Order: sequence, then structure tokens, then C-alpha cells
Amino acid sequence: MTAALAELATYARRVRASEERVWENVHDWEHLPYVHAASFRGIHCTRADARGWRAQIALRTGAEIDLELGLESDARSYHSRTLAGPGAGTDVFTRVRAAGAAETEIAVSFLAPAVPPEAREQIGAAFVQLYTRLWDEDEAMMQRRQAFLDGAAPRPPRPGARAPQLLGSAQELRARLPLEVGAGGDCFVVREHAGRLVAHAAACPHWGASLAAARIDGDTLVCPWHGYRFDLATGRGPAAQRCRLPARAEVRVCERGEAWLFVS
Repeated sequence: MTAALAELATYARRVRASEERVWENVHDWEHLPYVHAASFRGIHCTRADARGWRAQIALRTGAEIDLELGLESDARSYHSRTLAGPGAGTDVFTRVRAAGAAETEIAVSFLAPAVPPEAREQIGAAFVQLYTRLWDEDEAMMQRRQAFLDGAAPRPPRPGARAPQLLGSAQELRARLPLEVGAGGDCFVVREHAGRLVAHAAACPHWGASLAAARIDGDTLVCPWHGYRFDLATGRGPAAQRCRLPARAEVRVCERGEAWLFVS
């Protein structure tokens, strides 16, 4: 730690997720503007490797910062340093320690240059409030991720067609939405969007995020963790995207007013 930096506050908590999930989360720069949408509105990564990453991050305030996250040689702690933009010179130093198979202790020190003594308590409290929310959001993501890996949460559907499945009266169905529906051993979500019934996979094929309440942008489903986009009609995403929905689903309403789920 640099001697010129003043410690503004410290923050410690027990995260209800394994150390493996915590480190996975630390390296995952992509999730910042999605899981932490209240704080960040965009990110452009310029470097990422086993030792950390560096990115230009657009803040919800309209400002932009250049942030570098780097692991210490002990592989048990890391620095998040603001290199440019508001708060330049700030260093958030985090220590990580396993506290069991599914819990991790973290201890965070907030360090900043040239902060008048009379302002340190107020700025430190703001840091603690921010990081409490960020870790709350991360914890929920890590727990869902672990449930997905353990097979305790829906997985992306396997490719291939299933027999059409009757969902009942379309009018009655609308009153029950959103609704998770099993089809051929896989889970799909039936929702209403723009006045029509739509269906899609219940889990993202990237990291297993729940898509039950995922935003629909036009005819595109947007993953709430990393912003991956999937065309509702085809399951495909942008050319550079690393995955697609392996099965597409749709709801058809017959002349008798019955809704049917079709998967192909």
C-alpha cells in the first residue's frame, strides 16, 4: 500500500458463496453494467488475464473511469485502482479467505489520496454503502451460479423438438404469467410481451442465469448477468457472441382459444 494514501474506512463481511465463486466473480468484468446496473452503465475491457483486468467503465453519473483490478502475489488479495477519472488514485484493497465450503470472508480497505481529515468519515461511509450493495448483488449471483453448477437450478434446454404441450386456455394462462413449464425434461418460461404470448429457455447457456424475468428488447431476450442477447424466434445471438439458445420455443393459440407450447 502507498504511504500517501489515507484509509477512509474498512468493510468486512462473510459472503455466502465459496471462495471459488468469489474469485470467479472477481475476474468477471463483464457483469458490472448488468448485475450492478444501478452503479455502472457500460464497460470496455482493454486487458484481461490470470492476474486481473483493466477497463474503461461508464458510471451512472455520466462520468467514466479507468479501473485496473490486479491480484497480489499471495493470490489471496487484490487491488481495484482507479487510474483516471473521478476518484483517480483511489485503491480498494480486498482480502479473501475461505470460511468453509460455501462461505468466504472478505475484508476491504478503502484508500484514497489527498482527502482532508474532516471529509474522510463521510467519504468512507459512502464507500461502505456502495460496496455493501455491490456485494449483496454479487452474492445473489454467485449463489444462483452455484445452484446451477450443482444441478439445483434449471439448466439450458437440450436441442431437439418435443411433442406439443397443451397449456390450457390462453385467457386463463395470461392470468398465471410468468410461468415456468417443463417440456421433455427441460424448463421453459412462458410470458406475455407486447400483447402476445412468448416462450423461451429458463436458463442462460453462458453461466446459467435465470431468464425468468429477463428483459425483452424488441424480439431479443437479454441475459441479466452479462447482457448476452438471444433472438426469441431463432435462439441465435450476435455473430461475436459465444453461445446461443440450443432450443427455441413458441406459444401458439388455436382457434378454440387453447395455448400450446412448441419446442424445436
